[in-house]
Amino acid sequence: MLEWSATELSRAIHARKVAPSEVMAAHLARVASVNGAVNALVSLRDPDALMAEARGLDDVAPAGWLHGIPFAVKDLVATAGLRTTWGSPVYADHVPGKDDLLAARMRAAGAVFTAKTNVPEWGQGSHSFNPVFGVTRNPYDLTRSAGGSSGGAAAALAARMAWVADGSDMMGSLRNPAGFCNVYGMRPTWGLVPSDAVGDTHLATLATEGPMARTVEDLARLLMVQAGENDEAPFPRVVPDVLAGLERGVKRLRVGWLGDWGGAYAMEPGILAACEAGLRVLEGLGAAVEVLAPPFPAGDLWRSWVTLRAMLSAGGKRALYDNAAQRALTKPETIWEIEQGLGLSAQAVYEASVIRSRWYAEAARLFDRFDAVVLPTAQVWPFPAEWRWPQEIAGRQMDTYHRWMEVVVPASLIGLPALSVPVGFGAQGLPCAMQIIGRSGNDAGVLAIGQAYHRATDWPGKRPPQALASPASS
Repeated sequence: MLEWSATELSRAIHARKVAPSEVMAAHLARVASVNGAVNALVSLRDPDALMAEARGLDDVAPAGWLHGIPFAVKDLVATAGLRTTWGSPVYADHVPGKDDLLAARMRAAGAVFTAKTNVPEWGQGSHSFNPVFGVTRNPYDLTRSAGGSSGGAAAALAARMAWVADGSDMMGSLRNPAGFCNVYGMRPTWGLVPSDAVGDTHLATLATEGPMARTVEDLARLLMVQAGENDEAPFPRVVPDVLAGLERGVKRLRVGWLGDWGGAYAMEPGILAACEAGLRVLEGLGAAVEVLAPPFPAGDLWRSWVTLRAMLSAGGKRALYDNAAQRALTKPETIWEIEQGLGLSAQAVYEASVIRSRWYAEAARLFDRFDAVVLPTAQVWPFPAEWRWPQEIAGRQMDTYHRWMEVVVPASLIGLPALSVPVGFGAQGLPCAMQIIGRSGNDAGVLAIGQAYHRATDWPGKRPPQALASPASS
């Protein structure tokens, strides 16, 4: 069962070919075997309580697609009765009394919450370490990072401790860890998976939650669980049936390759070549791939991004900063973000929003010519786990803690759907991935491209992490 897709597992449970208690027993045995080395799952619930809950589902009519499936929720999502820390020592012992909307939807679909997945402190930085739980390690090389902020989720999927997982993405947090861990992660069109109506919901349009999985079909099915309007939040979106056209293929589709954005994005050796090999797979399936010149100045995108991100960080975390005791417990990268935001003028924020608006219009014109565009998912291979962040790439110094992941900004800044798909392994045996990016609202089209690519490659199934191999794959 550990090697099954979530779709296969759900069908078996619904057909009563396998019982939730059997699934839970296999899950708990796997967690006991490998989580100590990977540290992907944190705040684990008592195994006896979980087995009792699973046995109680054995003879119950399925509540939804996730009925009886063990599920670890990202530690940036509040879960009723299950410790939620945001990776911060300020909240090291915090147990929410209520589910966030995302958790409530997955629980309503039948998921059995077993644990949380590890994150960077406050989800900032694409490397999952924090002073509460420590560092999450890459199942393909335990000396390397699993990425972040959904690093625990990606590592749990790769290590067969999860069948599907939730993640969130402001600056690549559904895509970077998926790429580092040879699984799939999708940033949906902004607003498709709505936020809770807490704090600002009108200006805070950079981050979104979304699905991660080892197959594209599982990803699409989990997205259908997560998506849907929240009447208390603005900018509602109609939820497309992303499963209906999943098998449409890619023949005659036009795909643009943006590479390193004309040299603007520093890349470690081998990254571009690995992605180009992935593009050749799409060509072999009938898509036409064209190399593109940069459609917008990268410097303008970055300036807009850091301004808007800092504005939101300062606004959302001002109370944390103003409390001297809590500020002392907060990592320097978060303090830097807040202080950058506190120094902004209204004019600077307006100018950043104008750049963002210009890029949205230019991207719309780009998607009049192309069905999708492609960029690398990350600019580096999984880096040593003891690093805080990569400080240089191919001899180019990184001037902020997140400059090394600038390649995710074009999609994130304007809320485009972006699917990270594995493209193979480098000389050191480390995974690599590329982003398939579509027009705003075309999540179904992006997933259909991903499904055709998955059927032709299935990197997660072909290359599970051998150091942690399950019996079925060893």
